[in-house]
Amino acid sequence: MELAYIPSPSRGVIHLGPIPLRGYAFCIIIGVFVAVWLGNKRWVARGGKVGTVADIAVWAVPFGLVGGRLYHVITDYELYFSEGRDWVDAFKVWQGGLGIWGAIALGAVGAWIGCRRRGIPLPAWADTLAPGIAFAQAIGRWGNWFNQELYGRETHLPWALHITSSTDGRVPGYYHPTFLYESLWCVGVGFLVIWADRRFKLGHGRAFALYVASYCVGRGWIEYMRVDDAHHFLGLRLNDWTAMIVFLLAVTYFVISAKKRPGREEIVEPDASDDGTDGDSEPTPEKDPKSEADAETSEPTEAGTEAKAEAEDEDVKEDEPESAKKS
Repeated sequence: MELAYIPSPSRGVIHLGPIPLRGYAFCIIIGVFVAVWLGNKRWVARGGKVGTVADIAVWAVPFGLVGGRLYHVITDYELYFSEGRDWVDAFKVWQGGLGIWGAIALGAVGAWIGCRRRGIPLPAWADTLAPGIAFAQAIGRWGNWFNQELYGRETHLPWALHITSSTDGRVPGYYHPTFLYESLWCVGVGFLVIWADRRFKLGHGRAFALYVASYCVGRGWIEYMRVDDAHHFLGLRLNDWTAMIVFLLAVTYFVISAKKRPGREEIVEPDASDDGTDGDSEPTPEKDPKSEADAETSEPTEAGTEAKAEAEDEDVKEDEPESAKKS
């Protein structure tokens, strides 16, 4: 008998009349809001405008959702296109199945479009979003808990996850809560990026590269523990190989970027000051040409004053009597 374990929810959806409220969708939505909120604070702290992060997220989030779903469907195509399966299920995102690799890749394309429209460098925007994305992943992983999916090997540890569902080939029992392991790992990654960014002033996409590399390290050993069906190559799951390749790419980018473009961008949003000033000095008032002309005519110069005084002295001398002039 198990004395302690993590219970699974009896159901992952609550119906509010005809409207289904799904725990998986709520976790994704809350994660997005957290990422945008934190990203906005970091963007403003670096000199950007309030609301810019949200404006670009309007492009990045839909692209990311599509990319995440495409990666899942392509890598697990047998779940939707094999015999006895309904291909329409490939569009049912609320049932679970978003690959972070596809979400980041295609989300970056959407972010690039949004940044290009605003004249903003994509690496700077990605740096500000990096820890928020990690926290969003941490929250989103709890959607797998609602769906009773992505658990690990069987275990009798006190924090074992109790799976009660028997649908889609599940076997009720106690398993490693790999969703929880990844959630906690992502929280650590988020704080690591925040600390490193403050300590070393990371710029030009290096904070984002640090997030990617550190996430891949955790994803590697967590993926190795999972027991759900997956494609294998040379004894490793597909996502393990993906994590290793992406890790190497992120580290390579970090090293090359640090050599070629050290330091951090001084300006992340060129038009952040709408009044045309740099934000620190007061604007110089414009001069009125008419006022200047009046001042020139009303204020006599020093030389003009002396000449007028000499002319008055000459007039006085001419009016004096002859005797006064001789004396």
